[in-house]
Amino acid sequence: MIKSCIKGAFICLIFIGFSLKAQAQEGNVVIDQDKDIEKLLEFKKDIKTVDLYKIQVYSGERGGAESTKSQFSSLYKDWPISMEYETPNYKVWVGNFRSRLEADRALVKVKKNFANAFIFYSKKEKN
Repeated sequence: MIKSCIKGAFICLIFIGFSLKAQAQEGNVVIDQDKDIEKLLEFKKDIKTVDLYKIQVYSGERGGAESTKSQFSSLYKDWPISMEYETPNYKVWVGNFRSRLEADRALVKVKKNFANAFIFYSKKEKN
């Protein structure tokens, strides 16, 4: 009886060993693609060619815009800040967010110090 149990366990171990060896796979992946695809991907990565979300922190006179810009840059160093002139007001814009979710997360932080801040959709021009 014990011999048959040992024999059965030995056979099970042999089958398990072979099945583990048979499951192991190795291989090489070769990607054959057009060289223009890499150029296209680099073009898409370029931040100047994508649509962006920005946060407007201030709109008004030049003096207020400059003080808001300096105040913002001292509080938040993570995002780029710019001052734009759109007749008749100067506007302080913050960030280059690729998704609305990313911009919403930043807006929550910005609203703590700039209550009138809001998100807008901007198309950045190609240079």
